[in-house]
Amino acid sequence: MMKKKSVSARKASLVLFLCQMISALDVPLDSKLLEELSQPPTITQQSPKDYIVDPRENIVIQCEAKGKPPPSFSWTRNGTHFDIDKDAQVTMKPNSGTLVINIMNGGKAEAYEGVYQCTARNERGAAVSNNIVIRPSRSPLWTKEKLEPNHVREGDSLVLHCRPPVGLPPPIIFWMDNAFQRLPQSERVSQGLNGDLYFSNVQPEDTREDYICYARFNHTQTIQQKQPISVKVFSMDSLNDTIAANLSDTDIFGAKPVTERQPVLLTPTGSTSTKVELRGNVLLLECIAAGLPTPVIRWIKEGGELPANRTFFENFKKTLKIIDVSEADSGNYKCIARNRLGSAHHVISVTVKAAPYWITAPRNLVLSPGEDGTLICRANGNPKPDISWLANGVPIAIAPEDPSRKVDGDTIIFSHVQERSSAVYQCNASNEYGYLLANAFVNVLAEPPRILTPANKLYQVIADSPALLDCAYFGSPKPEIEWFKGVKGSILRGNEYVFHDNGTLEIPVAQKDSTGTYTCVARNELGKIQNEVHLEVKDPTMIIKQPEYKVIQRYGQASFECVIKHDSTLLPTIIWLKDNAELPDDERFLVGKDNLTIMNVTDKDDGTYTCIVNTTLDSVSASAVLTVVARPNPPFDLELTGQLERSVELSWIPGDENNSPITNFVIEYEDGLHEPGVWHYQTEVPGTQTTVQLKLSPYVNYSFRVIAVNEIGRSQPSEPSEQYLTKSANPDENPSNVQGIGSEPDNLVITWESLKGFQSNGPGLQYKVSWRQKDVDDEWTSVIVANVSKYIVSGTPTFVPYEIKVQALNDLGYAPEPSEVIGHSGEDLPMVAPGNVQVHVINSTLAKVHWDTVPLKTVRGHLQGYKVYYWKVQSLSRRSRRHVEKKILTFRGNKTFGMLPGLEPYSSYKLNVRVVNGKGEGPASPDKLFKTPEGVPSSPSFLRITNPTLDSLTLEWGSPTHPNGVLTSYILKFQPINNTHELGPLVEIRIPANESSLILKNLNYSTRYKFYFNAQTSVGSGSQITEEAITIMDEAMASRQVDIATQGWFIGLMCAVALLILILLIVCFIRRNKGGKYPVKEKEDAHADPEIQPMKEDDGTFGEYSDAEDHKPLKKGSRTPSDRTVKKEDSDDSLVDYGEGVNGQFNEDGSFIGQYSGKKEKEPAEGNESSEAPSPVNAMNSFV
Repeated sequence: MMKKKSVSARKASLVLFLCQMISALDVPLDSKLLEELSQPPTITQQSPKDYIVDPRENIVIQCEAKGKPPPSFSWTRNGTHFDIDKDAQVTMKPNSGTLVINIMNGGKAEAYEGVYQCTARNERGAAVSNNIVIRPSRSPLWTKEKLEPNHVREGDSLVLHCRPPVGLPPPIIFWMDNAFQRLPQSERVSQGLNGDLYFSNVQPEDTREDYICYARFNHTQTIQQKQPISVKVFSMDSLNDTIAANLSDTDIFGAKPVTERQPVLLTPTGSTSTKVELRGNVLLLECIAAGLPTPVIRWIKEGGELPANRTFFENFKKTLKIIDVSEADSGNYKCIARNRLGSAHHVISVTVKAAPYWITAPRNLVLSPGEDGTLICRANGNPKPDISWLANGVPIAIAPEDPSRKVDGDTIIFSHVQERSSAVYQCNASNEYGYLLANAFVNVLAEPPRILTPANKLYQVIADSPALLDCAYFGSPKPEIEWFKGVKGSILRGNEYVFHDNGTLEIPVAQKDSTGTYTCVARNELGKIQNEVHLEVKDPTMIIKQPEYKVIQRYGQASFECVIKHDSTLLPTIIWLKDNAELPDDERFLVGKDNLTIMNVTDKDDGTYTCIVNTTLDSVSASAVLTVVARPNPPFDLELTGQLERSVELSWIPGDENNSPITNFVIEYEDGLHEPGVWHYQTEVPGTQTTVQLKLSPYVNYSFRVIAVNEIGRSQPSEPSEQYLTKSANPDENPSNVQGIGSEPDNLVITWESLKGFQSNGPGLQYKVSWRQKDVDDEWTSVIVANVSKYIVSGTPTFVPYEIKVQALNDLGYAPEPSEVIGHSGEDLPMVAPGNVQVHVINSTLAKVHWDTVPLKTVRGHLQGYKVYYWKVQSLSRRSRRHVEKKILTFRGNKTFGMLPGLEPYSSYKLNVRVVNGKGEGPASPDKLFKTPEGVPSSPSFLRITNPTLDSLTLEWGSPTHPNGVLTSYILKFQPINNTHELGPLVEIRIPANESSLILKNLNYSTRYKFYFNAQTSVGSGSQITEEAITIMDEAMASRQVDIATQGWFIGLMCAVALLILILLIVCFIRRNKGGKYPVKEKEDAHADPEIQPMKEDDGTFGEYSDAEDHKPLKKGSRTPSDRTVKKEDSDDSLVDYGEGVNGQFNEDGSFIGQYSGKKEKEPAEGNESSEAPSPVNAMNSFV
């Protein structure tokens, strides 16, 4: 099995460009060519349509464009020309259209609100930007209002209104308390989309006086604070007391117990509402309900499913979020609020509209004089947008006429264009939700031919495969291409060549004599040019010794060969595959120069192995299959001969042994009369034997099957033999496992294991059951029962021995006389309890209990042992009772003592003892009281370290969950940890047992400490709990830490390093360019291969070429630069966690005093982290 595949190394790169449309030119993105050709302007960068600016910073309105010649720029403001020369605050960047409005030196941002549009113009046309709406951000103050306290009855709902000031853009809302702690939210208490705080039902713990709503304005970097709101929750008990004392009127507040209420929606109100959202936006729907218990919210879409992978639930499922909505998401969305008393629902009818979006945006068009072309502008939206055209920024209806141009709705048709037809056209698609504006130019060029393929390019192919020779060209009008072979060869024609429209010459079947030099000539009415390329045809790669099919036994060795022949100038590589995938990562697979060896072959190595030989030009492969021997095939042709009453001869023919000798045959039988479908082991014989004499039982309908076994395993069973029914006879054996055990005090239950079907030896199987009381009766009592396995003798004395026997019989007679067994009649509960119960306490968790045995006659059954019941009465350290949980320990046999482990120290216990037989437990002994001594306590329940200062830390702790005695003291040990994680000297402090907090003073500032804390009783110390904490940094020291980047010596050092690097780069560049001997080489090096030239996919045009970032202005420093950003990933709970950030203050109107983010840097170095402590406002910034 062999495949051969010849690949041309350059085939994919030969098609350099395709026509945009019939008769339209496409300009190859060759950098030198683009520099020489004229091109209308193209907008490359502009500010967003809706541009909200910081009123404290300079306004930068971006407008960058490219073109040949470079375009000039002008601006309009609110539809009229904006003369920037008349405004000293406005400047335009050199070689750019970007405007800079100087606000920081006296200008006011409000004076420059308006709609701006940029025009980039050269001799070939004019491109325009979007309408850029400039609006300064606003963060107005909170309206002064008098807030009355909220008095709410427990269980009622409550809404705290935020009503933030209207800002631009809208502020971000969050609720905190006076300590800058974020208020916890849950299914019961949550913030709505409008910023209000909703309580589904209030609880007494909701009482507080500092519910504060904050509004953060991002652009102005300020936070406004609403006046604190007070909430007082009255419980029903306090309401009743107040009413009784003052009014004696229980109807004023309806002072009833807190009643549960079914859900009622707080927002939205009513049963239905509507919402309109735009395509591509995020849809947010909200339902918040009141009720007790707290309702649970569920969302459904009527008549459909919520979109998978785009649906999310937020705010404890009260908010439904669907991202990237489309028209298909329109419909009715129902929220259902439910608790155990009922439900409420609300239906929101959602309509998805759409601002215009492109179906086909117009693309730049390059034509030759006299050619035809079209510009197409198609957009969609809801409602469907209107399409309008402009030429060079002027509505096309009033633009200068062009006889080659015809407008047909969303299409402009050009016919027989001339150079004066060059222009930039704008397509505007608009509806009530927005607009799209796209520039597309028509560039009419007259250029002599150019060949872009490098001169003397070398192509290499394999004989008998296609050869594709490039001749990438450009010219306007489009040049004609001709090919010649050799310096003085004739023009190439005929069926042996294929000439492609892009200039490529294809030789479908290249032969060795196709090697040589080929010349491409391009000509149009403005001139001609030619270029030479070279073709080399190589010998194909062949596998002269292929891998062969292998059959290998398990754990053997397999080897495949792959010997090749190849062109001497090509370097081959050989790859082996298994089942078209990489070889297993297994050391058993050994790959040699021209072979593959597999050691210790296993079943999983079965498969197809392929040898693949690759060169830079072709690839060949050959495959072979490896088969590993497996289990033998099943035997067949089973035959029964020599049938007798108790024997038969079975013979068979073995199946294929699969190259692994059969070691033995296993014979199985089926009893079709008694157990059809169940196969039993009969016997086995050596693998060299194919007949066997089988012993049979009477009254069995036999079928046989044979299984072959070799070293690999067992074969599938053979087909069953014919059936053979043997004659009936007396039973050969009696039932086994005969027992006599009473189930009641006055009976004897006799049981046995019945004979299997084939053991009955005939029909009518029955059993003769006989019994007599041992040492009392002389005569046997007998009864014959059907084919069952149990008989009950009633009216027996309690727990006396009996002699028992069970004999099998069938229609032909009895089995041999059975043997006798001893059984006992039924047991009864023991009569007396163990006496003289004594307890010896060994330690605080272990005790030993003693008792006297009871007389055997009073046990009235088989003595199984004694059970000790014990339970904790109370803890001596807490004096608190709890639910009594009794524990039981069972001691087998006639024991008189036992150990009670796992006791709790310093506790009172009780126990009693009971005797146990097969029937159950006897009466309990009198309860015995004992006490355990003290033990060591468990670890403190918690250790919390708070309030770090320069030289102190506050420690708080909880007492041990299990004191195990009377606490005498606490032991605190602590030691400092340095920057290399080494531990300092250990300090130990003993603390009175009644303390729960401690302030450690005289500590080192900005130092990490490790604490070890445990409790003590008189017995000793318990297990310890550890924590770590850090004292804060000295504020004065922090101010002395200076950013290294601001030091003069550091700036000088960096300048020296930069100068050194620049000199090294210049030296490298000079040495690199010394290799050529003539100017043509420099051109070849400069242009290399056209397929690796940068491409401009955005507009497909030519002109001055640059990277997408070439014309971008330097980015301003972020308003929250990296060295000022508060990074806090572990907790968003409190502003106090931010070091010294609690020093922020508020004005009377609630805004923060001081600059929002400290010192402002215009261009912070990326990744430069400041050591400056974060401000409180920055800390708050991280909460939202």
